[in-house]
Amino acid sequence: MEEGERVTVLDVGPALPETVAFFSAAPCTLHIVDLFSALPLSVGETDPGLGEQLQALLSLPPGIRFDICLFWDLFNYLPEDAARALLQLLRPHLHAGTRAHAFGVHKRGAPEESRVHGIQSADMLSLRPRRQPLAGYAPMPQAQLQAVMADFRFERSVLLADSRLELLLRRR
Repeated sequence: MEEGERVTVLDVGPALPETVAFFSAAPCTLHIVDLFSALPLSVGETDPGLGEQLQALLSLPPGIRFDICLFWDLFNYLPEDAARALLQLLRPHLHAGTRAHAFGVHKRGAPEESRVHGIQSADMLSLRPRRQPLAGYAPMPQAQLQAVMADFRFERSVLLADSRLELLLRRR
């Protein structure tokens, strides 16, 4: 993206003041959909399917295309079928240059970090504890997450403490 170019950002976490402030200083459209507040997703006899639940939660305007997707640690709380459903719904709203950020784990058994993430500045994230731990923590190991996110190229991964990974991705 060129300097001064307007970008469209999808943030799947809660609307943190520092993230809103960061993006309000840039030419962008910020679309915030707190998918964490809907966890755990359930599919039972009376529940709508995962795709329908996610589509209702996202409620994306027709024609919107995201340049940046902030997934945070969402994929640590979604079962594989829900992660695939989410990415399928997002597919028409992404382009070849779409970049994404996520946290994953290097291997199964990594402890839950239970934090809310935001952006403090161009080179600093904000972390704050969640008020209550989220249900459904079952992270996919890196290889499984890469298979689920096949539309993205994992451009960079940084191993953090406790086998957590910070991932920078680009749409293929």
